[in-house]
Amino acid sequence: MTPQDAAFIEVTGGVDTHQDTHTAAVIDPIGRVLGTQQFPATAAGYAALLAWIRGFGRASRIGVEGTGAYGAGLARRLRSEGMQVIEVDRPNRKTRRFQGKSDPIDAIAAAKAALAGERTGIPKQRNGRVEALRNLRVARRSAVDQRADTQRQIKTLIVTAPDELRAQLRRLAVKQLITTCANLRPDRTDATTPSTAAKIALRSLARRHQQLAVEVADLDELLEPLVAAINPALVAVNGVGADTAGQLLVTAGENHDRLTNEAAFAMLCGVAPIPASSGKTNRHRLNRGGDRQANKALYRVVLCRLRWDLRTRAYMQRRTKDGLSKKEIIRCLKRYVARELYQIITSNDLELAT
Repeated sequence: MTPQDAAFIEVTGGVDTHQDTHTAAVIDPIGRVLGTQQFPATAAGYAALLAWIRGFGRASRIGVEGTGAYGAGLARRLRSEGMQVIEVDRPNRKTRRFQGKSDPIDAIAAAKAALAGERTGIPKQRNGRVEALRNLRVARRSAVDQRADTQRQIKTLIVTAPDELRAQLRRLAVKQLITTCANLRPDRTDATTPSTAAKIALRSLARRHQQLAVEVADLDELLEPLVAAINPALVAVNGVGADTAGQLLVTAGENHDRLTNEAAFAMLCGVAPIPASSGKTNRHRLNRGGDRQANKALYRVVLCRLRWDLRTRAYMQRRTKDGLSKKEIIRCLKRYVARELYQIITSNDLELAT
């Protein structure tokens, strides 16, 4: 194919991404495979991949697997070059059973999915304040989880500790328990006895708990003003704190315009009911998909409003009289909250522009 011919042919690319290499494929407008090639997952490899695809023609769109993981760097490079990047899901199991599994096969499947527009979406942008927020939240969530694990380990050790030590610690509140354990002064030369070993272990865990608490506090000092700067209206909503707002902003992404409507946002958060009708049966089932952390954030908002918001409490009473259970009412409320918060998230850019 000459360069003159390539200038008039519209092609579609697909990329199967991995940690060290990316495999690309190119197809023509009717799905015929024009070529496959493997490239290193480096800046030079991204440039070579893009040049190779352009050698076949004008690339209208490129389907990329794993734009939020191994393909994040490639997606940023393609977007900076003005390419339309399409996030492609992995082929379903039935398709893989018939076609097999390899990097070129997956790359071709990504290209065909991008061409057909099936099982695709617009990837999140990874170059703004929301991405900075996500990185900080990853560190905070890890510290919080480890702190909770440490606290459980301390209580487990107390259950099996010698009687005298257990009697001293078992009825203390958490804050006092951590302080007491951190200030223990066991004799390290007597570590072979169970009582001394328990004290050494409790002191080590308690000091780890204190260090993790300091990490969480330090990250909160960075996160709270960052969330407020990104979307101050969201933080001001009843029942929405900095942690909840931060999670919803990360879920929506920097380019939240990729969410076509509030129903798409509800589906992303796993609060959109799924139709489960057949014949004369007309019903919906619980949605167990979506971002479970966003679902958890909406759940916290609902619980807060059920306690403090008069309208939400009145809704609970009215729906209870209609025969709904508490779980069903909370599911309805999460859907309503998703609709409300979607409007605030998407209107933020308009307010900043004015």
